[in-house]
Order: sequence, then structure tokens, then C-alpha cells
Amino acid sequence: MGWRRGLVIASGAVLVGLASALALYAQRVLPQTEGVQPAPGLIAPVRIERDADGIPTLRAATLPDAVYALGVVHAQDRLWQLETHRRIGAGRLAEAFGAGALETDRFLRALGVRHAAKAQWAAMRGEARAIVLAYTAGINSVLRTLRARPPEFLILGLQPEDWSPVDTLAWAIMMSWDLGGNWSSELLRLQLSARLPAARIAELMPAALGGSLPATADYPALYRTLGLDGRTRQAFADLPGRAPPSGVEGVGSNNWVVAGTHSTTGRPLLANDPHLKLSAPALWYLVRIEVPGLKLAGASIPGLPGVMLGQNEHVAWGFTNTGPDVQDLYLEQIQADDPGRYRTPDGSAAFETLSETIRVRGGPDVPIIARRTRHGPVLSDAGVGQGLLGAKERPGYVLAMRWTALDADVDPVTPWLGMQRARSLPEFVAAANGWTGAMQNMAVADREGRIGFVAPGRLPLRGPAHDLHGLAPAPGWEARYDWQGFVPADQTPRAFDPPRGWLATANQRIIDSAYPHFVTHEWALPYRQQRIEQLLAARPRHSLDDLGAIQADVQSLAVRPMLPWLLKARPRHDLLADVRQQLAGFDGRMDAASVAPLVFWAWSRQFTLAVFGDEIGRAALEKSMATRNWRDALEGVLARDDAWWCDDKATPAVETCATMNDRALGLAIEELRERFGPDVEHWRWSRALQARAEHRPFSRVPVLRELFELRTPVGGDTYTVNVARVSMQPDAATGELYLNEHGPSLRALYDVGDPARSRVMTSSGQSGIVLSPLYRRFVQPWATVRSVPLWPAEPPEATLTLQPMPRNGAR
Repeated sequence: MGWRRGLVIASGAVLVGLASALALYAQRVLPQTEGVQPAPGLIAPVRIERDADGIPTLRAATLPDAVYALGVVHAQDRLWQLETHRRIGAGRLAEAFGAGALETDRFLRALGVRHAAKAQWAAMRGEARAIVLAYTAGINSVLRTLRARPPEFLILGLQPEDWSPVDTLAWAIMMSWDLGGNWSSELLRLQLSARLPAARIAELMPAALGGSLPATADYPALYRTLGLDGRTRQAFADLPGRAPPSGVEGVGSNNWVVAGTHSTTGRPLLANDPHLKLSAPALWYLVRIEVPGLKLAGASIPGLPGVMLGQNEHVAWGFTNTGPDVQDLYLEQIQADDPGRYRTPDGSAAFETLSETIRVRGGPDVPIIARRTRHGPVLSDAGVGQGLLGAKERPGYVLAMRWTALDADVDPVTPWLGMQRARSLPEFVAAANGWTGAMQNMAVADREGRIGFVAPGRLPLRGPAHDLHGLAPAPGWEARYDWQGFVPADQTPRAFDPPRGWLATANQRIIDSAYPHFVTHEWALPYRQQRIEQLLAARPRHSLDDLGAIQADVQSLAVRPMLPWLLKARPRHDLLADVRQQLAGFDGRMDAASVAPLVFWAWSRQFTLAVFGDEIGRAALEKSMATRNWRDALEGVLARDDAWWCDDKATPAVETCATMNDRALGLAIEELRERFGPDVEHWRWSRALQARAEHRPFSRVPVLRELFELRTPVGGDTYTVNVARVSMQPDAATGELYLNEHGPSLRALYDVGDPARSRVMTSSGQSGIVLSPLYRRFVQPWATVRSVPLWPAEPPEATLTLQPMPRNGAR
């Protein structure tokens, strides 16, 4: 018995020792928030005052010093997030995560993100350069005094590396990657062209409501003429970059601004909620900056040196994604007798080549050669190295991309500085005209009562002879497919002080037929914007609380076109009567506790698979559902009662849309019974619609997922103002359907007349350190659409002073 007692005592001592070690580690890994910290490179002392939610106020004598402090707080609270942002921009994920990240690294190296960032940094001058250097110095000052590495570094055995200005510009490019362009749609059309004629592809990928697709050349026939068989087209379409490498993926956003004539305060009010991939921690980091002549507060992004969305004493602003077509794909023809050259309108030209090595954790290094043509990077090098062959008797082709964000003269910092300092709407618009990043619908309001929106960005001009209109990859050797310049900066879409007293954007079509320039064919379905307009028009004046109630709205107008089909479905199933009882009175309100939303989405998914699976291919269709739900195509089929699409061509029978409707509901009911049991009353929407904030990389590690990942049940759906994008593809790690991994990563309400009343909320918490109580602090307030003050409301909880250190030389 003595040895057992000794073992118990020894085990207890070990546990006490481990607990003590963990407590000590937790104490050391959390940031220093009080006292004095030396700050090499700082010009004058800076005070960092944190409130109870961990939101810092940076008080500095100059803007560069404030931005230095922004680098400090980003590194203190989000060092692992900075590490992932740096590795994504550099294409160095496999070095940390192993062979599973190799494909993504191949794509990022082929895309040439860091190569472009280096060129942009070499061209940057003046204040913008000084700001990026100050931010870089702030991050690196934390690395010099780091007391303990955050848990991710310890678990993976990694050491943080110095941040560089190129890392900042590379991350800005990656943000543009996820927020602009249609290259994946071009690839999808290329893939579909092996199975379908152009007219059917247009029905699968129709223009947004209010627009129409232009007549194009017969591109399926063109690709056959070029010798691109189905295998080749599929190989192009399977490039790993089809999934956004950064994990940000901007799928939509809402903003609206109400003039003082329609507000209860007599001054403008503005609401904004950008919809991005939910992550742990959230992309956004809330911050306040105060320097002489400037008081600024809002949402910053770790890796970037400024406040992206927010408010100063004079102006408030919020973004939604325009989604312009700023990327074109080109088939480049390899010279038959010299694979180092390709065909151009003026003869052949040599590929630009860059040899690189990808280091792979636990595996051998992988050498790659990244190539460029006159249009830009050769993306197909990410998949097959030296290009793809068509028919044996023809030369091969590679796939290159022209993209505005890779241009060497792109400067994301200078317009940020101007917008943050703007004292009026006209000043903001003037600064925004220099914006060369992802085109955004920027809603703006100023203290003088003006409201408006401007959609700045570098928008390509395509010539009248471009008969593919940017919809599908074009022959790169024909000059008619080259861009003809850009839309003048002051001619991008904009509107000011409308007579109705408010403006709203939600990624819908923002131009009318009178607008002279092409923006995109791929606007979002207009249901969120229509619902916002309904609610704005419902009362003559709105308070900030009214705008907050709109942000919480879960009425889905997208249900109405399809609901009659669901209600008339009559499959043979023993649970049909119970299901129909739950659907009685359903009008599209996506309440978390309701059964009807879950039935609706399960039915629409099965209907989509039944209608399009035979034409697209079941496996390809299910794979595409990671980023596309085909709702616009299905609505079109049902509106036409289109027998061609509804017939299952894999069977000898001729199925109708009514046949497929019954089949879809029967399959949906069976799916839900298998997942949630036979009691239909327990099929709550929130049981499936879990808001899941992914942690990179530990969401993929079962033993760590519960600790690092953030989850909470929510309501809404893809088309509600309180958006919760419904995933129709099973989760790769858990197999779950209908997870919500994209939503309002930030909610903000701005009172221009009284900034002290403005309020905000993000989807996680300020800290990126899982042991901090601030890691999950905002999850439940976010899920219930609550908020915290944007500006300081109470004395600070903790104050840290950054103290300059004597040094030689300039910053």
C-alpha cells in the first residue's frame, strides 16, 4: 500500500508542477500592458491605454510614432496571426505545416506575390514609405523583448522572424486577391466548356439581376480548335489557388448611410458589416489613434499600418466589396521548337523565369521555376510545372494572368493616409481616387451632413474587339484581348446626397445602363440590399439603434422565388406530414430555433445536385459548392420550368422539374433524419448552422481543435442582412453540412454628429493568444448582435509607455 500512496503523492506533485509551469507560461506569454517598455526607433514617448476589452488607444506626438505603436500592439496580441500572414504572402506555409501546404505554396510562388511586393516597395516613396518603416520597427521591437512565444510557435517548434516592409505589401496583395476578380469563374467556364455549349454555360452562370451577359465568341469551339481536350481543361481548372490561399475570402458585405434629414439626431448615421471568412482570431483588430490634429478609431488588420474601416472627428466610412473584373486569364502558346519561348502578337518572346525552393517540413526541399509572360505570372506552373499539352500534334499551352494588384506602381498606403485624415466627404473622395487596391463600395458621411459612396480602384478597359469580354480565358497571342488602359480615377462609380436621404450597398449591381464603363458581370444576388432598402424605407427617421436592428435582421428574401416549389413537393416519406407542419407559415425568416430554414437549405442543396449533377458531373458539382451554391442558376431553371436541365440524362426516363422537386425533398428529409433523428421538431436550424471561426492550422488537428477553434450557433443565411453564409459542401475535417464559416467579421455603427455614441463588434476578441481571457471575449456578444463603444468610454484598465532609446541614424 505504501508504494501506491507514494505514487499518488508523486503524481500529485507532477500535476502541481505542470499547473505551476502553465501558470508561469501564461503569465509570460501575455503582453506587457503596464509600466515602461524601451522602443528602439521611436521618436517620442507613446502611451498605449487599454480598456477592459483590450482595445488600445495609442497617444503619440506624431503619426509615424502612433503607427509604430500599432505595430507593437499587433505583435503583442496577434503575433501568430502576423506569422501566418507573412508566410502566406511569401509562399512559405509548407515550411511550417508540412507537405499538406505544398500545393498552396506552389500557387503563391507561381502567382508571384512576394516578387510583386518587392517591386512595389522599391517604388514607394515619401510619407508612405516612412509609415511602413515605422510599423515594421514597432513589430520588430516586440520580437526583441519577447518573454515567451505564443502557443502555436511552441507546439510547432517555430521561432518568429523579423517583419519586413515587403511582408506588409505582400499581405495587402493577398487582401486584394480575396476581394477582387473573377479568375475562378473564367476557369469554371473553361472547365464547363468541355461538356456544355456557351449558351448552357450562360444559364448556369447568368448575369446578375438587372444585367445581361454580352454575346461572346463560341469559346467551347475555340478551345477545341486549339486542341484543348477535356483532360487539359480540367487540369487547368484544378489549380490549387481556386480556394483563396489567405483564408480571408471576401464573399460580401453591407453598408448603408442615412442623411441627417432621415436620422433622429439630425446628423448622418452609417452602418457597415464586412463579410469575411470567420477566423480565430478575427481578421480585425480594434484600435484608437490620437495624435495632434487627428483622432481616429476603427478596425485595423494585423500586417497593415493603419485603420481600414472607421471614423475620425469629421468623417466615417465603411466598405463593401465591388467585386470588379480586374483579372483576365490568357492561354499562352509555347513555341514548338523552344519551350522557353511563347507566342505574342509580334512573334515569340522568352518567358521570364525565377528559380525558387520551397522548404517542406518533414520532407525534402522542392525546387520550382516560376515563369511570367507579358501578361503576368504563369499560374499553371503551380499545377504541372512546364505547362499543359493539348492534342499531340499541337504545341502546348500555359495559363497566365493579368491582374491589377501585381503592378509595380500599386501603393495601398498613400490613399489610406488621405482617407484617415479627411475632414469632409470631398476630401475623402479625393484621397480615395488614388486607391489601387481591391475596388470597394465606400460609404461615407461627414459632420457637415453630406453622404455618399464612391467605388475607387484600378478598373481595366477592354477594347470593342474583345469578343470574350473577360468571361473566359483568351488567346494571349492576339492583341485584341489585351487591356487598353484603365478607367480614369474620377470616373469610377459614385453617388452623393440622393434625394431619398440614404444609400445602401450589399455587393449588388451598383451601376445602371447609363454608366459608360464595364465593371463586372458577376454582381451578387440583390436580396440583402433589397431587404436593407425595405427597412430603411419603413420609417421616416432612424436612430443608431434602428440601424443596429437592421444588422440583426434574419429575413431572407431569397426564399420567396423558390418557396412555392418546396411547398408543392410530395415525396413518399413517412416524415412528410411532420415536415409540412413545420413549413406551414414559413416566409423566409431564418430564426436559429426554427426547423423550416434547415429543411429549406437541405432541399435546395439536394435540388441543385439533382438538376445539375448529370450535366456538370456530380463530383465536380459537389467540389464547386465550397465557393458557389448555384442559387441563381436554380432560380432560373425553376422560373422557366426548364425540362432540359431537370431531365436526368443518366437515366432512360425523362424527368421533369416536378419529379426532381419531389426527389430533392425526399432526399433532404432522409438526410436530416440520419443526422438529427426522427423527431422533426428537434431539427433546429442552429444545430446545423454553427458559426465556425477556423484556427490555422489547429482546426485540422482534432486534439487541438476544441481549444483553438471558436464556435457558436447562429441564425440567418447567405442572403439575410445578418448574414451567415451556408456551406453546401461537407466540412473537410468533420463532414458537417451547412456550417457558417463566413459572416459579419466586423459590425460597426457610426454617429458622425456624436462619435462617442459609435459602437463596434468583431467576431472573436482582441487577443490572438488562446490563454488570454480576451481570446473569446466577443464571441457571444457578436452572436447576439451586441456591441462595445468605438471610442474610450471609461478610464483605461492598463497603460504602457513606449520609451524611445538613443540611437544613431534615421529610422
